[in-house]
Amino acid sequence: MNTPEQPRSNAASAIKLEADKPTGEQPMELFITDGHTEYYLALKAGGDSDRGLLTGVLAGIGGIGGIGLGLFSFLQSGDLKGLNIMLAICIPLCILPFLWETLRPLPLPILFNRRTREVYFDHAGKLFHTPWDGIQAVTNEFQLVGPSIGSIQSASLEIRVWQFEKPETVLMVSLGSPFGKSLMLQKSLWEYIRAYMNNGPYFDEHGNHSESDAFVKSQLAVRPKMSDSFKRTREQIKQAKREAGGKNYLSGSDVIKLILGPMFYPQDRIQEFTYSIAKRRSRNRWPSVVAERLKANGPTTRLVDLEYEKGAISGVECNAVIELK
Repeated sequence: MNTPEQPRSNAASAIKLEADKPTGEQPMELFITDGHTEYYLALKAGGDSDRGLLTGVLAGIGGIGGIGLGLFSFLQSGDLKGLNIMLAICIPLCILPFLWETLRPLPLPILFNRRTREVYFDHAGKLFHTPWDGIQAVTNEFQLVGPSIGSIQSASLEIRVWQFEKPETVLMVSLGSPFGKSLMLQKSLWEYIRAYMNNGPYFDEHGNHSESDAFVKSQLAVRPKMSDSFKRTREQIKQAKREAGGKNYLSGSDVIKLILGPMFYPQDRIQEFTYSIAKRRSRNRWPSVVAERLKANGPTTRLVDLEYEKGAISGVECNAVIELK
């Protein structure tokens, strides 16, 4: 019996990227920023990217739709029985998935702290970190080849961190998914992080310090919100109307978008709201040594400095852990 051919990977040699050396690419955000503030940059660590979708579907379509039907029935007949039945069904349909999705913690992001110049990462409830100064990243470009997917160009970008007060426990942390990324894109992401840590919090398209947040906002705006889809559709139709000079410019797909956009708007807004609540609750899971360093007036000592003081790590060990062989 013939078995389906599995995807194969052809990998090239690793390339080192450093904190104080430019890669030659311009900074670019690759849809993984979870927070860009004056004091820290948060990158999604993967997992639960669709958090809030269940609540959006059940509450935004089923719950609101059912309550709307109940109200319509009440206005037509004046009988509260049908409305009460729909409320009894739809209110739990809205609340229960919302509680389930917001009470479960999201994976904590990878944090780059500008004030203390270090990186934090949570793995299975254990704190890992590394200083920014002297940090090295490693990127590998490879191809995935398979009968179903064809050939997909990919490139990884990883940094090395160690467990707080246990430098013998080391992890390689991936900065975003490697699939579908090129070496150029990963270098651009590294430049975005470099510009933030070395010249930020705001910088221009060349990574130089800027008092304006225009470039950063333009990068973060590339990933539009689902709830803005109807707004984008209207803007595209207006643009098509201007280009057509008032002639027949409305296509069948435009009509479908105009109909479906308002229908899915509640779902998208509820999903975004649910995700934001879950993210806010997850921030409280950082250990106190990290949480206090994320504050504007928090301590500026690095975690590695605390390890030195406690004798948990020596300078030789620190250099050995940071350096990529």
